[in-house]
Amino acid sequence: MSVSDENQPPERLQGKNQAVVVCFILGIGSLVSWNSMVTIGDYYYQVFPDYHPSRVLTLVYQPFALGTIAILAYHESKIDTRRRNLIGYVLFSIGTFLLILLDMATRGGGGIGPYIGLCAIVASFGLADATVQGGMVGDLSLMCPELIQSFMAGLAAAGALTSTLRLLTKAAFKSSNEGLRKGAMLFLAISTFIELVCVFLYAYVFPKLPIVKYYRRKAASEGSKTVSADLAAAGIQNQNQSEVAEDDSKNLRLSNKELLLQNIDYAVDLFLIYVLTLSIFPGFLYENTGEHGLGDWYALVLIAMYNFWDLIGKYHHNTSSLVKFLKLESRKGITLAVVSRFLLVPAFYFTAKYGDQGWMIMLTSFLGLTNGHLTVCILTTAPRGYKGPEQNALGNLLVLFLLGGIFAGVALDWLWLIGKKNAF
Repeated sequence: MSVSDENQPPERLQGKNQAVVVCFILGIGSLVSWNSMVTIGDYYYQVFPDYHPSRVLTLVYQPFALGTIAILAYHESKIDTRRRNLIGYVLFSIGTFLLILLDMATRGGGGIGPYIGLCAIVASFGLADATVQGGMVGDLSLMCPELIQSFMAGLAAAGALTSTLRLLTKAAFKSSNEGLRKGAMLFLAISTFIELVCVFLYAYVFPKLPIVKYYRRKAASEGSKTVSADLAAAGIQNQNQSEVAEDDSKNLRLSNKELLLQNIDYAVDLFLIYVLTLSIFPGFLYENTGEHGLGDWYALVLIAMYNFWDLIGKYHHNTSSLVKFLKLESRKGITLAVVSRFLLVPAFYFTAKYGDQGWMIMLTSFLGLTNGHLTVCILTTAPRGYKGPEQNALGNLLVLFLLGGIFAGVALDWLWLIGKKNAF
């Protein structure tokens, strides 16, 4: 226990470790379905070799995610966060299971029909991602920083977990008939199970943890209406409504426009972080890195290294006392670091053209490390000093810019195909 914790209300500390673990698992569930799609890209390239799966599926996913988060961020103060997050996790569960059914129905066959079906499921993932990620980041922004750090680490762990499982299943089924397909289906089955676990945890475990109830009651006393259903699920009903009604003037919150103007640098930084990352990952890594000694394992190793170091970048904040010099809290320092990352564009270009696989693995690792580190720096620093409703709103706005950056990066990723033979 830290010194600052000694003066905190007892309920503020009870269940903190359990909440950190639950947030980590919920973070995994927020991205494991989409990361499944990215990580079994080698299978979809075998089934749909002419349709650029890694690029097209990402381009299908992002407009739905961006459009949904834009609507939800605008209306966030009126939306039931509990229902929103549960709908998102249920959508993920159904969509991942439908991927298995689609493959079984087509017997692993290609063609435009199955590909359109695949794109439709991916579009549902975009809806679910915006629903869950914006809802969870907004909800956790009004709690202690450790919870949002754990959730973001879970997002990164989803990538690391899927990459590890993909390498294992590829090795396990390599010598069998339809080995690539069997590994992919096992992989999707595990992802479906994880999503169902997240539905259970968010519905029945998370709202009843003392530390979560403490922060949600605090947010309700500050005028938040988004936490009422979660408080009711924890057996706390109408507890703070009288307090809010008595002095509503204290609960006047900043508008979304005012919040955005005060944090425009954080929002633009998040946008730029993901513009760069998604202009390279995963399309460039699958299609522009050439042939090397690792053969058909090469792209999977690159994806795995990015995901592993993204996890390290997000998780190390939990041990920040050991690496204080790495923890950026200066707004100018964060912006400088974000802009400096764009030097990776020429670095990746020349490494793909002239370098060997060792240099590419190192660059990909650095891309993941900086992506994770800078994301958590912003999401844990920006909400400080605001009341619960404002923290929730700001969390949604920051996720809007994050997903906007992803969409722009996915679009820019196609520029790598210029001048490439047989690009289309």
